[in-house]
Formats: sequence, C-alpha cells, structure tokens
Amino acid sequence: MGQLTELLGKRGFVVESILLRDIQLPNTLRASIELKQQAEQEALAMNFRLQKEKQEAERKRIEAAGIRDFQQIVAQGISSQLLEWKGIEATENLAKSPNAKIVVIGSGKNGLPLILGQ
Repeated sequence: MGQLTELLGKRGFVVESILLRDIQLPNTLRASIELKQQAEQEALAMNFRLQKEKQEAERKRIEAAGIRDFQQIVAQGISSQLLEWKGIEATENLAKSPNAKIVVIGSGKNGLPLILGQ
C-alpha cells in the first residue's frame, strides 16, 4: 500500500484504503489450502468419534457396575430355603397346568423336579 500511496500522492490523490475483490490464487496454492482444510475436518471428525466412543465406554462401565451391584444384592437374598420354596412352587404350577401331561418328581430328599446337569 505504501508504494501505491507514494505513486498516487505525487499526482494529488490520497489513498485511504484499498479493497481487493476476486483474487485468483494459483491452482497449486488453492489445492494445498483445500487439502489442509480437508485434513482439519477429518481430524475434527476423528476427535468427535473418539469422544463419542469414550462416552459409550463410560456408559457401559456404569451399566456393568449397576448389574454387578444388582447381582450382589440378589445373591445375598437367595438362600437354599428360598430356592427350595421356588422349586416347590414351580412343581405345583406344573402339576396344575392343563398342558402338563406328566409331572416328574425328583428322587432327592425334597422331591423337587429333576434339574438336568445336577
């Protein structure tokens, strides 16, 4: 701007500002600018995906802790007497069911239904 002010000042002009419009950049410079912008966008997208995955991992950790706590609470409340009572209820419901053709009674001390694998 200094050279333009000096040149035009000799002819009586005062340059206050210069507005540039429609600047044409060389193709190589334009391509490198576009590549840089694209790389920045990809980096932002990757950071977003990483943040999302970290949040999902944290959500799963919280869910797993809740399930673990639930299982511990339930395990404390389950006794052999409760399991025996539930077995008696299941046998009774099976015997009352209109779909039951045969009710198999176990040969153990409490006569509960057979459980395979035990």
